[in-house]
Amino acid sequence: MSISSFENFNLSDEIRRSLSVLKYENPTEVQTEVIPVALDNQDLVVKSQTGSGKTAAFGIPICETIEWEEKWPQALILTPTRELAVQVREDITNIGRFKRIKAMAVYGKEPFAKQKEELKQKTHVVVGTPGRVMDHIERETLVLEKIKYLIIDEADEMLNMGFIDEVEAIIKELPSNRVTMVFSATLPKDVETLCHKYMKNPIHIEIASTGITTDTIEHRLMEVKEEQKLSLVKDVTVVENPESCIIFCNTKEHVDTVYSELEESNYSCERLHGGLEQEDRFAVMNGFKMGNFRYLVATDVAARGIDIDNVTLVINYDVPMEKESYVHRTGRTGRAGNLGKAITLATQYESKYIKAIERYIGFEIPSMEAPKQHEVARGKAAFEEKINGRRVVKNNKTARINQDIMKLHFSGGKKKKLRAVDFVGTLSNISGVTAEDIGIITIQDQMTYVDILNGKGSVVLQAMENTTVKGKKLKVTKAIK
Repeated sequence: MSISSFENFNLSDEIRRSLSVLKYENPTEVQTEVIPVALDNQDLVVKSQTGSGKTAAFGIPICETIEWEEKWPQALILTPTRELAVQVREDITNIGRFKRIKAMAVYGKEPFAKQKEELKQKTHVVVGTPGRVMDHIERETLVLEKIKYLIIDEADEMLNMGFIDEVEAIIKELPSNRVTMVFSATLPKDVETLCHKYMKNPIHIEIASTGITTDTIEHRLMEVKEEQKLSLVKDVTVVENPESCIIFCNTKEHVDTVYSELEESNYSCERLHGGLEQEDRFAVMNGFKMGNFRYLVATDVAARGIDIDNVTLVINYDVPMEKESYVHRTGRTGRAGNLGKAITLATQYESKYIKAIERYIGFEIPSMEAPKQHEVARGKAAFEEKINGRRVVKNNKTARINQDIMKLHFSGGKKKKLRAVDFVGTLSNISGVTAEDIGIITIQDQMTYVDILNGKGSVVLQAMENTTVKGKKLKVTKAIK
């Protein structure tokens, strides 16, 4: 089935509008196959590589069918890592922006109480890691009775990380009349067993690709001695001079070593590994997305959940021990139809891992020579010029969809008996403002946040100086967060 445009899916105006702002022009293969079946409420098992556009493949139908009026969550999306949970939450929020869909992420290492409070608000979609989702279910802070969709994203990684029992425990708590969709880059036996056990005649969709990695990635292998690796990384980056680059290591010690070396050589770089505080990990991820630095040195914690369109080079400083990790690491480049390159540095002791990876991806990784000194010297000037300039982010979807949105802070909430309808009523009475201009409303005990869409924020801000909400005079300011 070939669908060349999102227009053919009969989507609502609000969803079509956000897709247009997000520059989702033509559906990818996985979106073409998945969206009609998901809109038809069929169970699905989808085998599709990372970077193929699967978040939008399930995000678009979920946002399309969600009923805005319903207070309790209607979709639950399980992801193996916190980073991926945050990425998926952001994508769903962007797709559902003009339908005012509220998505939230729940994961460990963040205060439980904060998430519990947020879950008391109207929430349409919950994205989370299995452990924290189970916590909320056990403590009865996540209401499941209205769940219509369960999405299990990166199911193979759930298995690798030992989450399969928790996933099964969560499934048993959900309404039986839900739609279940499983997405996975590979389909190990345990994942298939899980699908057959809990799904109703699922439709299997397999997105064929050349081997298992995309044909937009050029793979190369460089045989090296361990002690040459640091200087080689510097030579390779000078010659390749990437727009942006992720360097993957197997351990946090290696990440720290490579990061220190690059920083000393004035590279614009940051590091990411499991030893960092969660807040710092998110700050680094966001900084990389925003283009604040060009090089990211990371463990596999970053191999999932980074969706940045112009990572042009991935370097495997260490050969990954798991063959699947090779696919996920290299899948950070060559995304969204762009070309990318993946260079793996391998010592003679790692040849058995390389052989396993090659069997898995279905082709031999071509060898390349280390850069010659005259090539490095020739590339030095262009490299210096780029490293001193700021990286241009071509496709920051969130910034694009938020550019006409102002978040306002109102100095009153539940304690003053205020509800969403009170804000909608007041704001849509302002001259030049309609209900379409009002986005997500978050009411807390003492305050309320309201997203004002379509560039109408300053109009509302000005009007509210002399306007009451339900007879109460509230202080209204532009929100900091």
